[in-house]
Amino acid sequence: MMFAATARASVLAARTQVWRQGARVASTAAAGEASPSSPARLTAAGTAATAVAIGSAAWYWHLYGSEVYGMTPAEEGLHPPKYQWDHQGWLKTFDHQGLRRGFQVYKEVCAACHSLSRVPWRALVGVTHTVDEVKAMAEECEYDDEPNDVGEIPKRIGKLSDYIPDPYPNEQAARAANQGAYPPDLSLMVKARHGGCDYIFALLTGYPDEPPAGAQVAPGLNFNPYFPGTGIAMARVLYDGLVEYDDGTPATTSQMAKDVVQFLNWAAEPEMDQRKRMGMKVLIVTSILTALSIWVKRYRWAPIKSRKLVYNPPCK
Repeated sequence: MMFAATARASVLAARTQVWRQGARVASTAAAGEASPSSPARLTAAGTAATAVAIGSAAWYWHLYGSEVYGMTPAEEGLHPPKYQWDHQGWLKTFDHQGLRRGFQVYKEVCAACHSLSRVPWRALVGVTHTVDEVKAMAEECEYDDEPNDVGEIPKRIGKLSDYIPDPYPNEQAARAANQGAYPPDLSLMVKARHGGCDYIFALLTGYPDEPPAGAQVAPGLNFNPYFPGTGIAMARVLYDGLVEYDDGTPATTSQMAKDVVQFLNWAAEPEMDQRKRMGMKVLIVTSILTALSIWVKRYRWAPIKSRKLVYNPPCK
């Protein structure tokens, strides 16, 4: 019996060995037969995938990539030219003397119609004026105080914590004083208009002496090619010598426009200088940390990447 079991086990082992060798030979032959066509198939698949990706991108651009204009060029207005503003450079800051002149232009010219309701008096301290100068300007204005015992609201002089007052008590009064047009607030005007500083500068200096031939301007409006629709309710407000700068700078139309635009840019972005300073600190610290991480990585991985592995097969 033991001899029969041993023989039967030997036969099964031999059959298993023969089956394994046959399967290995079959898989090797199949791989050999498929290998010549594998590179061609991979190339065809890659080419097809690339063509599909390019076609999808082209179709998407055809549907959504082209620029869409909500207005005709005449309705949109002339695009302003690109000016080189010094304070917009990466390593540049506001010209604080120019900011002081720009606030003077706003106070003597623009403040008659436009508000600056998001700028408090205290924001001007150390930027355009000293503390005493800003206090004196704030005390020239009157603000509503807390109600008294009988419910009346008395007036008080302004403080540094107050915001620059509006020229009109409400929107209805502003429209009534400007033939139905509502002068917008200038606190965020540079950020609210496409073109920013370029647009406002071109608008202030773009009034021609006479409208061009064929231009149709509605009654009560003034022609300005940079304003959407070319008809603007605001007439030209800047003329040579309109203000007298404290530092003796010639008050030309372009100089006043440049100064007030720079001041409005500061009003919309008073943190710009601090943001650029912090950005430079971040870049410096990040560069140092990147260099240190690269050095530590090379130092820690050098023994592993430079080691040599040798395989010694066992002796038969």
